Amino acid sequence: MRFFFPDSQDQIDPHFDFVSEEHHVHRIRQRDDFYAHEALTVRPFDGLLVAKPIVDGHGSGASGHYNNAARARLYREGVQKFFRLDKSDHHITTLGDCGAFTYVNEEVPPYTVDEVIDFYDGCGFNAGVAPDHIVFGFVRGERFVGHEMEPEWERRRHLTLDNAREFLKRHQQRHCTFIPYAAAHGWSADTYADSVDQLQKMGYSFIAMGGMVPLKTADIVATLEVVDDVLKPDTQLHLLGVTRTEEIPRFAELGVTSFDSTSPFRQAFKDDKDNFYTFDSTYVALRVPQVDANAKLKRLIAAGRINQGLAIKAERHCLSSLRLYDEGKEELEVVLEALMDYEIMLGGPATHEKDYKRTLEDMPWKGCNCGLCAKDGIDVAVFRGSERNKRRGFHNLCVFRQRLDRTLGAAK
Repeated sequence: MRFFFPDSQDQIDPHFDFVSEEHHVHRIRQRDDFYAHEALTVRPFDGLLVAKPIVDGHGSGASGHYNNAARARLYREGVQKFFRLDKSDHHITTLGDCGAFTYVNEEVPPYTVDEVIDFYDGCGFNAGVAPDHIVFGFVRGERFVGHEMEPEWERRRHLTLDNAREFLKRHQQRHCTFIPYAAAHGWSADTYADSVDQLQKMGYSFIAMGGMVPLKTADIVATLEVVDDVLKPDTQLHLLGVTRTEEIPRFAELGVTSFDSTSPFRQAFKDDKDNFYTFDSTYVALRVPQVDANAKLKRLIAAGRINQGLAIKAERHCLSSLRLYDEGKEELEVVLEALMDYEIMLGGPATHEKDYKRTLEDMPWKGCNCGLCAKDGIDVAVFRGSERNKRRGFHNLCVFRQRLDRTLGAAK
């Protein structure tokens, strides 16, 4: 089972100074900052998924995550050199995608088949998915389908199939070397199975199951079970945007050989509790918001509800106490009190005391083999700014990959 990480130009500065909170004066982001596969000593994923809208934006006016210089460099250098995969110790596959969720409200996909092939072929991807269109709904069992919904769902499904047919034709005519994937969409288990059956008859051996992110896990499994009835032995399925770790062994049994997800990375700074992964558990990150960069804090200071000088003093006390604790020079109770005082000062509910104590007692960054924890210590476990938060996200990717290997090994 291969795990792909969707790119959104997330990098860290390996020389960031956590004490002064400053980058090196001569830092150039595209040259000096590290991607996850460069920053970690253990393989974090098997592949990178790069969506065309993230790079180029699309016709409705949405902009991508790449600035003009980065976009031009990707097209000029190619995906291997751009992500420095050619210098990586880890073998990482690249998969191009159309990012259908970014244009879900459009009548048709904003890219032509040839424009998509230009992107994949021009950037040197190992594989690429044909242009697809998300189907909005899903029907379970015999539930009634309104007459107003079904025609639109079918239109989108057949549009995706037509694009796949044209994509394979143009791929052959243009003598492309990347592996062609097609996306299968549906609004029920049976329509998904029909899409897969049609794609296989066109000649596809690699099929990405699209539009499944909103579905319940039981619906995904039930759909894959129906798809399995028509699946050829050599057909490989990819789940777009779907993790559901507890079902990975069952997915593997049903022909899934790869999936992509940002969940381990995003939980580092989006989740209320599960911020820091370990092999057998998760921990709450230690929240120390920046007085001069946190929007909520700045509003409270501007409104006169918080004294800026006192907030800065409390913030610095938290950070220095955490560093001393990591070095074995401060007591846990002193650090915990500093964290809780700061949280209360900022108007927080002060509900993290038990979780903070567990994180501080267990010190999960100690003994971690990801490479970042050994170098940056407790700062990886601190919820504060992108440099710390992304490091924790990268760490989570590494641990998630190890968990995946264990899960699949135990299932054999």
